[in-house]
Amino acid sequence: MKKFIIPVMIVAIIVALYEQVSAEKNVYIMVVAIVIFMMGMMQLSAKTPSKNQDKEDQNV
Repeated sequence: MKKFIIPVMIVAIIVALYEQVSAEKNVYIMVVAIVIFMMGMMQLSAKTPSKNQDKEDQNV
């Protein structure tokens, strides 16, 4: 799954940067690219353990 998410995020970044530089900016394409990037970041960061997990376990 990670091998699929990272290239999609890279394409979304490239599309967003291309739209930012173009003369006629399409806001909808920018929004879709940012949403795709953020969804990918959420899925990748969901697997990262919390730094406070050890503290919460000790308090219980």
